[in-house]
Amino acid sequence: MIITTAVREKLFRLGIRTELDLLLHLPIRYEDETHLFAIADALPGQMVQVEGVIRHTEVITRPRRQLVCRIEDGSGSLVMRLVNFYSGQIKAYAVGKRVRLVGEIRNGFFGAEMVHPKCRIVREDESLATTMTPIYPTTAGLTQKVLTRLINQVLPNTQTLQILTETIPNTILKQYRLISFRDSVFYLHNPPPEASLDALQSRTHAAWQRIKFDELLAQQLSMRLHYRQRRSHTAPMLAPVNKLTQQFLEQLAFQLTAAQIKAFTEISHDLGAAHPMQRLLQGDVGSGKTIVAALAALQAIENDFQAAIMAPTEILAEQHYRKLATWFEPLGINIASLSGSQKKKQKQAVWDDIALGNVQLVIGTHALFQNQVSFNRLGLVIIDEQHRFGVHQRLALRLKGLRTDRVPHQLMMSATPIPRTLSMSYFADLDVSIIDELPPGRSPIVTKLVADNRRDEVIARIRHACEQGKQVYWVCPLIEESETLQLQTAVETHGNLCKIFPDLNIGLVHGRLSAQDKAAVMHAFKQGETQLLVATTVIEVGVDVPNASLMVIENAERMGLSQLHQLRGRVGRGSEASVCILMFQQPLSDIARKRLKIIFENTDGFEIARQDLLLRGPGEFLGSRQSGLPMLRFADVEQDRELLAAAHAAADKMLNDFPELAQQHIERWLGDRTECLRV
Repeated sequence: MIITTAVREKLFRLGIRTELDLLLHLPIRYEDETHLFAIADALPGQMVQVEGVIRHTEVITRPRRQLVCRIEDGSGSLVMRLVNFYSGQIKAYAVGKRVRLVGEIRNGFFGAEMVHPKCRIVREDESLATTMTPIYPTTAGLTQKVLTRLINQVLPNTQTLQILTETIPNTILKQYRLISFRDSVFYLHNPPPEASLDALQSRTHAAWQRIKFDELLAQQLSMRLHYRQRRSHTAPMLAPVNKLTQQFLEQLAFQLTAAQIKAFTEISHDLGAAHPMQRLLQGDVGSGKTIVAALAALQAIENDFQAAIMAPTEILAEQHYRKLATWFEPLGINIASLSGSQKKKQKQAVWDDIALGNVQLVIGTHALFQNQVSFNRLGLVIIDEQHRFGVHQRLALRLKGLRTDRVPHQLMMSATPIPRTLSMSYFADLDVSIIDELPPGRSPIVTKLVADNRRDEVIARIRHACEQGKQVYWVCPLIEESETLQLQTAVETHGNLCKIFPDLNIGLVHGRLSAQDKAAVMHAFKQGETQLLVATTVIEVGVDVPNASLMVIENAERMGLSQLHQLRGRVGRGSEASVCILMFQQPLSDIARKRLKIIFENTDGFEIARQDLLLRGPGEFLGSRQSGLPMLRFADVEQDRELLAAAHAAADKMLNDFPELAQQHIERWLGDRTECLRV
């Protein structure tokens, strides 16, 4: 097949580099040019093909310049209206020409009309298409005609039969009633006239089901293979010792929930194995993940290994350090903090202590995986808010443990719950523990939606809360002026609130402050010295001030659901009932209105995450562009839940009984993208 350089470059833009890529460049929709409708029988709002003779054509200039042609077929007439047209089309669509139109009929100013239909001049009695017309995803400068020609050149080749050989064993094909892969590809490129257009468009046809199953299976196979490869590595066996653990639990002023105990039992079992743990700990905001992580770190320390906790922000890292120091130092455990903002001398001292093994637990930001950090005996890596770190950052920290042949165990934590279908699909290479209950004594959070023009009511509520001895957050999305977004800034809001409440001590925290200044502001708020804290979203995760019972989030319509839910979780951490006020500016966009409705009606993070997935899709939800995950092209993890479950079950069977076919299947669908898998 000869392809020009210009066309080849455009194909590359579509991800088409091989003949297999071309065959798997499947249509996004279809047009039915196999049937003709009489104009009188064609229903408005329906995509139809009609044929008739042009009886009148003219260019009109009001309300704007457009070409209008009246077409008759003996049963009735309609108007073809072209708002954008070339001068050559005026001549082409002359009176007396026979045309065939494909489009949607609707009622317009001229009566029944088609606006910019697909139109071609035909001879009388010209035969109809013998298959549905596929419409392919394309790019600028690459026409449907060229794509269709290239695909049809490849389809009938004998080599195609080899390219499309079966990679799924007959037992699995029969079990899930799947049709042949080759037949599916041929069918989708050239559906016969009797094909159900609805089934093709909705991708519920058996041919589409086979393609989607194959794609999901490739994803599951690659994830499970990666999981097995990791389990072939050696890790330190950190069996439960329970001496320090028991002392730690006895000094706590509360008891663990059943969900926390279950999660730690799963983690503890994994730490005692000779292969590296790779576990994700999920829990809603305030569910108590930190204490489970602390117990895991203790188990590593009791086995004379080091543990490291990595957090995405200095505020969260500092909070973890303060909390864990309070818990661990009475037990005689040496704990250190490491962040990018520390002075070189401070860092060097921590680096030396880590390398010598003097530090048993180190907590920090991305500074933990810098070249200068060398662990003595790293046994466990804990990554908080794991989705905020890229694949390579997570891998860099794990590699710190490779001074020997042993790979450290890894525990990842997330307060952004992941819907079950997404977890099964994109986290199939992980073991997952879920904390699905909140500790007793947590107060319910009431969410209120308030338009910006009711700001005075919000001010009055803040005054009342502070008079009652409570503390308040005021969250702003930006810290400096932006003409395009026109958002209130934290600095400006702080100044305004200081004028409104001259009798209150009002703090300000944002990302531009030094680590020392941030820590000082947060400490003052935690100690109750500050009544009102104006902040950007740097307080989104981890900040725990039980006396804070009111939060105001400005420009809430600009934020995502996960962020709103995380911010809301900063209140309601004590026994008092708490309120979160979402202030928004009108008019609201449709997507913003949906987001605010979801956060207003739901407090369960898992349900919010599920709805967020439906709104945004997996790519946006996971931040896949940053994390490097290969996304699905055809399957949808929510709509294709049954197929996903089947692929999930089939993957282990193929890896166990048909390893060669499994490898061929991965190569077909992922190729070199397998290197993007989670580490």
